[in-house]
Amino acid sequence: MSRAFFEAYRTLAFGSISGTYAQIGTPFPNPLRVFRIINNTEGDMIFSVDAINDQFFIPAGGFLLYDIEANKKTANQLEVDANTVFFVKQSTAPVSGAVYVEGVSALN
Repeated sequence: MSRAFFEAYRTLAFGSISGTYAQIGTPFPNPLRVFRIINNTEGDMIFSVDAINDQFFIPAGGFLLYDIEANKKTANQLEVDANTVFFVKQSTAPVSGAVYVEGVSALN
């Protein structure tokens, strides 16, 4: 049986966000089944998990939620890899706020 484990969220304040990718907190040590990225700034943001490719665009005040097979239990479970790090860069400059990444893992 697996149980939901709510990871501590990661955050990065607006003053640390520029036009180049910046790491948002530390890596998530467990594989993620669900994650949410929150853009609590006035600027549009671009997010990545490799700091190279632009993967997620989130407008000012928006969020992105991915439920990756959270409700399935299969031999080939789809998950975000353990030790994944999220990165952010600005599309338009923020003047206040922060970005956040929240995750839920399944632990046996």
